[in-house]
Amino acid sequence: MIRRFLLIAGTALATLATAAGNAAAQSQAASQAAASPGLKTFRWALLSAETGFDPVKISDLYSRYVTTHLFEALVRYDYLARPFKVRAEAAAAMPEVSADFRTYTFRIRPGVYFQDDPAFKGQRRELVAQDFVYAIKRFFDPANASPNYAEMNDQGFIGLDELRQQALAKKTPFDYDKPVEGLRALDRHTLQIKLESPRPRLLFTLADSSLYGAVAREVVEFYGDKTMEHPVGTGPFRLATWRRSSQIVLERNPGFHEAFYDAEPNADDAEGQALLQRFKGRRLPMIDRVEISIIEESQPRWLAFLNGETDLVTVPLEFANQAVPNGKLAPNLAKRGIQMQRVVNPDRTLYYFNMEDPTVGGYTADKVALRRAIRLAIDVTREINGVRRGQAIPAQSMVAPGTFGYDPNYKTENSDYNVPRAKALLDMYGYVDRNGDGWRDMPDGSPLVIQYATSPDSLQRQFDELWKRNMDAIGVRVEFKPAQWPENLKAARAGQLMVWQLGYTASTPDVQDAMQLLYGPGAGGQNLGRFRNERFDAIYDRMRSMPDGPERLALLDEANRIVTALAPHKYNVHRIVTDLAQPWIVGYRRPVFVSRFWQYLDIDESRRVSH
Repeated sequence: MIRRFLLIAGTALATLATAAGNAAAQSQAASQAAASPGLKTFRWALLSAETGFDPVKISDLYSRYVTTHLFEALVRYDYLARPFKVRAEAAAAMPEVSADFRTYTFRIRPGVYFQDDPAFKGQRRELVAQDFVYAIKRFFDPANASPNYAEMNDQGFIGLDELRQQALAKKTPFDYDKPVEGLRALDRHTLQIKLESPRPRLLFTLADSSLYGAVAREVVEFYGDKTMEHPVGTGPFRLATWRRSSQIVLERNPGFHEAFYDAEPNADDAEGQALLQRFKGRRLPMIDRVEISIIEESQPRWLAFLNGETDLVTVPLEFANQAVPNGKLAPNLAKRGIQMQRVVNPDRTLYYFNMEDPTVGGYTADKVALRRAIRLAIDVTREINGVRRGQAIPAQSMVAPGTFGYDPNYKTENSDYNVPRAKALLDMYGYVDRNGDGWRDMPDGSPLVIQYATSPDSLQRQFDELWKRNMDAIGVRVEFKPAQWPENLKAARAGQLMVWQLGYTASTPDVQDAMQLLYGPGAGGQNLGRFRNERFDAIYDRMRSMPDGPERLALLDEANRIVTALAPHKYNVHRIVTDLAQPWIVGYRRPVFVSRFWQYLDIDESRRVSH
C-alpha cells in the first residue's frame, strides 16, 4: 500500500543523524531490533503490519516477506539472474513438461524434512509429493476463503475445482482424500500435474514460495484455526517469536537440508558475477537470525537506519532528496560505507473503484463518466514531483515494468490530467450542484460523496490532501475513512470500501497476475473492485493458454483499451525504489518478483561493532 510521509523542511542529514538516537529511543519497535549477541542477525523494519503466516490465507506483501523464507516451493527464481531464471527448489530438477504444456511431472528431492513441531509427535517428517497435493488443494477448500483461489483455479487443474463446487453445493467439508486427475502423487516423491488447457507459464506461479510452498496436513489439522500463528515449513528459517503488529523474529532452521550458494548471473553482469565468485559453495543460510520490527511512520524508520539499529531500508519518500539527491548517494552516507541500489520497481500504484457500489460502481454511461472524470482530475505529475520527490514514473496501464507487454513508450488516457474535460463530463451526465452548496450532486439530486479508504498516518495524509485538492478542483466532495491496513484489507475483500489506493508489485514476470486484479471470477479475492466484463474475461482466458508473441500482445492491448474505457482502476505510478544497506551487510541484491533474500546475506559483525 502507499505509505508514510512526514515533512521535515530544511533538515539536513547531519541533523537527522544527531537526532537519531533520541527518535529511535522513543520507538519501541526500533529498540526491540537490537542484535542478539553471538549471532549473525539481520534487522529490518516493515512499514505495515503483517496479517499472519498461513500461505493459503494471506495476500499482503508484508506477511509474504516472511512466508517466502519459511516455506519451499517446487521451483524458485534465481537470486542473481536478471531479468529472471527459474530453477528447481523442492524439486530435485526442473520438471518434465509435455509438448502441449498440459502435463508437468516433478520429482521431489528426497531427504528434505519439515522443521520439528509438536504436530509431528516427535517424529521427523520428510517432505513428500503428497504435501504439494495437499497444499494446492487447500486453495480450493471454501472453508479457507483463500484470496488466491482464483489464481490457482486459473491454472486449470483437472477435476480440482469440481471438488470445490461439490463441497459448496452439498454444504459438506472439502474432500481432501478424493483423488483428482489434475493433481496426483504418483509415488512418494513424484508429483504430476495435469491441466485442462496449456499453461506455458505455470512455473512462474509455482515459483512463489510465499504462497505455494509445501504444507503438511498434520500441521493444519493439529493447529486448526490457529494456522496463521503456526507456520511449519521446510525453508531456511522458522518462526521463533511473534508479537502481532510489533515484532517478528525468525531463526535459522536447524533441520534445514543441505543448500549451497549457487546462481546463474548473466556473463556481462559484473555485480552478479562478483557476488557469485565471493559466495559460491557457501552453505545457506549464512545468517542465524532475522528480527523484523513494524515501524509505520517514516521518520523513526529512517532514523533507526541512520542510527545503525536496522540494517536495510528502502528510503522513505520524504527523505529521498537528502539521501539520494539527483539519484546519487549523499556524500555523508557514502563516507559511512552505506551501499545503494536503485531500480524502477516492477509495480504499479492504483486506486480501484468498487464496481458494486451504488455511487461509483456500475457500467452505465453516467457511472463510467464519473469514474473517468475523477481519473482526469488526478494530477499525477504533482504527486510525483511533490509527495514522491521524483521517485516514480507515470503509469499508463496495468502492465508493470519488467513484465510481459511493458512498453515505456505506450500512452493511454489513464495518465491524462485535464480538469476542464473532467468538469465537462460531469456536467454532461448530470453531476451538477443542485442546491448551491458548492458541491456536485448525483443526477437524481442526492449528495455526491466519495468515501475514500485511507490510513491514519502522516505520509498517507499527504496523499489524502493531494486527492482532496484534486477533487475540490472539480467540485466533488470527499470523505476519508481511515483504518489500519489489515482492517482495510478485510473490508475490501467484503466489498465494503468505495475507493482504496494500493500498490501492487509483480510476483511473476508475466502480466497475467496484473490482469487477475480485474478478472471477474476473482471478484472478492484479488479482484477487490469486483470488476466484471465478459470480453475482458475472455481475453484473460485466452492469454493464459497462449505462448508469448504478437497475438498475445494484441490481446493485451485490447484488454488495456477496455480498462481505459470503463475506468475500474486509475493507475498512478511505477515507483522508483532506493535501498540502502549498512556497511556490514554483504551480498544484498534487490530480488525480482519474489522477495526472498535473507538466506543469501552475510553479515560482517566486526564492522557493525566498530561503526
